[in-house]
Amino acid sequence: MGSFSMMHWVLVILVIVLLFGGGRISGLMGDVAKGIKSFKKGMEDDEDDLPKARPAAPAAKIESQRAPEQSAAGVTEDSKQV
Repeated sequence: MGSFSMMHWVLVILVIVLLFGGGRISGLMGDVAKGIKSFKKGMEDDEDDLPKARPAAPAAKIESQRAPEQSAAGVTEDSKQV
């Protein structure tokens, strides 16, 4: 069970063309193209509807405060200094 050879692909394409006919396949491809164009237009419309972003204010510096670490027994570092 290997991959298909070129002859297999030719036969598959031939059967598809015989079953659906050339006109139906080209019509289907036209519909796919219209769908892609409609999707792209919809994406552009969504971007136009978004409000323009304001520049962000500079972030305030946060002073770090260390909380006393707690061990598994529930004893903090502060209570050890007795």
